[in-house]
Amino acid sequence: MPSSALALPQGAGRDLVESVCTGCHGTGHIERSSGYSREDWRFLISTMVDLSGNPPAQDAILDYLAATFPPSDNRAATMVSGPLNISFEEWMVPTLGQRSRDPVEAPDGTIWWVGQWLDILGRLDPQTGEMEEFRLPSGARPHSVTIGPDGMAWYTGNRNATMGRFDPATREITEYPMPDPAARDPHTAEFDAEGILWFSLQGSNMIGRLDPETSEVRLVRSPRDNSRPYGVKIAEGGTVWVACNGANCLLRIDPDTMDVTEITLPEEGTTVRRLDIDEDGIIWWVNSGLGRLGRYDPVSGDITEWASPSGPRSHPYAIAIFDGAVWYNESGVRPDMLVRFDPEAETFQSWPIPSGPVRGGILRHMRTTIDGSALLIHQSGTNHIARVTVERE
Repeated sequence: MPSSALALPQGAGRDLVESVCTGCHGTGHIERSSGYSREDWRFLISTMVDLSGNPPAQDAILDYLAATFPPSDNRAATMVSGPLNISFEEWMVPTLGQRSRDPVEAPDGTIWWVGQWLDILGRLDPQTGEMEEFRLPSGARPHSVTIGPDGMAWYTGNRNATMGRFDPATREITEYPMPDPAARDPHTAEFDAEGILWFSLQGSNMIGRLDPETSEVRLVRSPRDNSRPYGVKIAEGGTVWVACNGANCLLRIDPDTMDVTEITLPEEGTTVRRLDIDEDGIIWWVNSGLGRLGRYDPVSGDITEWASPSGPRSHPYAIAIFDGAVWYNESGVRPDMLVRFDPEAETFQSWPIPSGPVRGGILRHMRTTIDGSALLIHQSGTNHIARVTVERE
């Protein structure tokens, strides 16, 4: 049964909650929450929809949610203490309910994001806090954004089968449609050193290549059905690596021939949302299906895994190499946890990710700033963009 069809428990205000909330998301999102106090439900709702003009409806919704879904430990995280201190700097984006995500830094220090549910591309000046939002073509449903060598903001049109380029100077949008009607959902994109844009198409089971100079789009299928290509990273030598969100594999793509090689991961039930590559060329990946962190050495073929602190249902999601360690999040628990793994000591430390005054998740992608001094994250459930820095004495 889809989450949108799940019936909420009986109670005064239930029908109103169902009618208002399912305008944007299924009731399963409410059922899967860890629950909140009335005031925290008030804040959480305020990041999605403005009910201030209808106080009786707002009160009825808050009364129902607070009574039916109070704070609980049904998805409790396991926090691991350690020696490092970090700080979070947060910004809430202007348009409610957009599901802001995938922040990335431009050379001028601005931070760009996409609001997937409302066809928004946004820009934040972290020095002043000023934010500006731009409307993308209706139905684009941008899944991610990256900044190209040309200074343009390139986004993935996840619902209208396009790659898009936004010119910050002219605000002109150029769309690059997919050459195959089966290629319906561009997902995550990264530029290589030659200025070629590589991207995954999860539901289409493809990997794509866009040459901005010629506008040519080439596509290749994953060798395994339903492997669901997801996260994308480019190795120093140009090899393209893609995570499999539907199968126990990683994909290696030759940038010249577009030949795809599957690296089969050991255990059934493994699925990989995202991956990153350290300075030694080691592939680090999150085993989202089994709640683990993985390491793959492309030279030796060795594969090692570590259990994530919050266990097999913690659903690790985003990942980045930052400050000499591997950072990822546990999205299946509440609060959404930011986890640091020290590869030398093989030790973990973790912190709850703030999402305004609540812990509402979810972090779906993370990247470092250009100079490597900070980690850019988000909380799509509450429309927050954030920057993480390590506190030095």
